[in-house]
Amino acid sequence: MFPPSPRIRVATGSHHVECAQEQPLNPKPDSQWNTYFKDNEVLLQIDKDVRRLCPDFSFFLNPTDYPCHLIMDLENEYETLRKRVEQTTLKSRTVARNRSGVTNVSSPLKSSASNSLGDYDPLPNGSEAHWEVVERILFIYAKLNPGIAYVQGMNEIVGPIYYTFATNPNSDWKEHAEADTFFCFTNLMAEIRDNFIKSLDDSQCGITSKMESVYSTLKEEDEELYLKLQEQNIKPQFFAFRWLTLLLSQEFVLPDVIRIWDSLFADEKRFDFLLMVSCAMLILIRNQLLEGDFTINMRLLQDYPLPNGDVLPILKKAKELQDSK
Repeated sequence: MFPPSPRIRVATGSHHVECAQEQPLNPKPDSQWNTYFKDNEVLLQIDKDVRRLCPDFSFFLNPTDYPCHLIMDLENEYETLRKRVEQTTLKSRTVARNRSGVTNVSSPLKSSASNSLGDYDPLPNGSEAHWEVVERILFIYAKLNPGIAYVQGMNEIVGPIYYTFATNPNSDWKEHAEADTFFCFTNLMAEIRDNFIKSLDDSQCGITSKMESVYSTLKEEDEELYLKLQEQNIKPQFFAFRWLTLLLSQEFVLPDVIRIWDSLFADEKRFDFLLMVSCAMLILIRNQLLEGDFTINMRLLQDYPLPNGDVLPILKKAKELQDSK
C-alpha cells in the first residue's frame, strides 16, 4: 500500500497544468517517488540507530515535555517519522499450517532480549520520546546535506548534545532543545564531517592521518609502549578509529563523555587536544598493555578500563602532553 502520492506540476507553454498523481514505479532519477524511497532508506538506518542510543540510559526512552506541536496536532496532516517508519517496514508474521490444512498467522512474541536492543513501547498519540526528536534532527540534517547524508555514528555525536540541552534546569533551554541541538550539531559536523567521508580516509584531512598522529605522539612520549603495540601488530585503526570519529562517546558513560567534551570544546585546538586525550588514555594503562598479549590488549583498548572510575586523570595527562609540545 503506497502512501499518499506526491503531486507535480508540469509547465506546458505559458501555463501550468497539474498532472495526475505520479506513478510510484516511475524510474526517472528526479521522480518524487524515487526521492521518497531513497529518503526512506536513510530514515530506516537512522531509526535503527537512534533506538539503540545509550541503551543503559533510560532518558531517550522517556517522553519529552516539549513535543513538536505542529506534528502532534491531530488536525494537521503532517506525518510523524514514527508513522512513516511503521508504514515502510513490513512486520514479520509466523505462518503455520496444521495437519488439517488450517493456516494460522501470528506475530512473534517480543523477548526481553529484543526489548533491551531498543524495541521501545510506543507512546500515546500527542507524545514523542526523546529518541524521536534525535531522529528528526538527523533526518533533517541528512536531507539538507545530501553530500554526506547520514552515516552510522552520527547518532552518537548528536545524543550528548541533545541530552545537555534537554536536561537543562532552565525551562526555556529545554523547550528549544531540538533547535539548539540542530544548530550545534550542524556546526560540529562542519568541523568533523571529513571523518565520516570514506573517500577522504587516506587524505591529509582524513581519519587515517589522525589515527597515525596518535601513534606518533605516543612514540615521542612513551617509546617503550609504542614499540610494544607495534610488536603485537596492534594498529591504531583497531581502536583509535572509533575513539576519534565518535569523539570518545562510546568509550565512557554519558556524564563522563560530557565532562570530556567540556574540556574538548573549550580548547581552541580541540581536535589536537582529542589526540592528546587518546594518547593519555594509552599511557595511563601502559602497565597493563606492557604485560598483556594481543588478545588482552585488544580487549583493553576496545573496552577501556577507566582508571579509578574518573576521567579527570585522563584530562590532566592530556593537558600535560599538550603543554609539553
